[in-house]
Amino acid sequence: MHPTLTTAVKAARRAGQIITRASQDVDLLKVSSKRQNDFVTEVDRAAEDAIIGILREAYPDHAILAEESGASGESEYRWIIDPLDGTTNFIHGMPQYAVSIALEHRGLMQSAVVFDPVRNELFTASRGRGAFLNDRRIRVSRRAKLGEALVGTGFPYRVWDHVDAYLGMFKELMEKTSGLRRPGAAALDLAYVACGRFDGFFEIGLSPWDIAAGALLVTEAGGLVGNLTGETGYLDSGNLVASTPRIFPALLAAIEPHLTDALRS
Repeated sequence: MHPTLTTAVKAARRAGQIITRASQDVDLLKVSSKRQNDFVTEVDRAAEDAIIGILREAYPDHAILAEESGASGESEYRWIIDPLDGTTNFIHGMPQYAVSIALEHRGLMQSAVVFDPVRNELFTASRGRGAFLNDRRIRVSRRAKLGEALVGTGFPYRVWDHVDAYLGMFKELMEKTSGLRRPGAAALDLAYVACGRFDGFFEIGLSPWDIAAGALLVTEAGGLVGNLTGETGYLDSGNLVASTPRIFPALLAAIEPHLTDALRS
């Protein structure tokens, strides 16, 4: 395992311990709202502090972009961190949330960890070295037909500008796939594409920390990731499609009629 990945795993497991302890008394947590339908707890902040502490100790010169504390430092290396992806699930006691950590070097993701502390599932990837679940190599599914695909998604919940476009996509894919699912944690959704539990995934309006690690997992597992037109730039736009190589074109084709000019960028 690459040293940066080893460090990321250590940080993710430490955050997972904090989250797991707190999950036993969720009703006692202090919850605040950053904006409509976007919550943060003391657990998010404690987990993020633990992650950053471990990363800074190992790589003090690296830059960081974290959900709760924002951007810090300047470097060609940047850690992108979501200490608790699926906070809304967490505060409701729904066991679908994860820690997400990625390392970017000059615009390319190099290392990725998505850790599900509920199931003790550790998804890891290093550029050019494949993707793994608890040290076992994983690949995207072999399904080739959209009609047989199980597709994950995320409902718009912070910005409402593209709701009508999204509902059009949702309706079309509801008719053309074997099923749609909305578990509520994009990092895990992408990890599930990487290991074949989902055959595809799409969402609008995500943040870089939601998708940085998961996107590398998918590509290292043999899948494809792009924006809503299949191109790069999804980390900046937050609009993302990921799937098996054979389903990717059909997924994009189903989405395309519903795209506005703003969603094509």
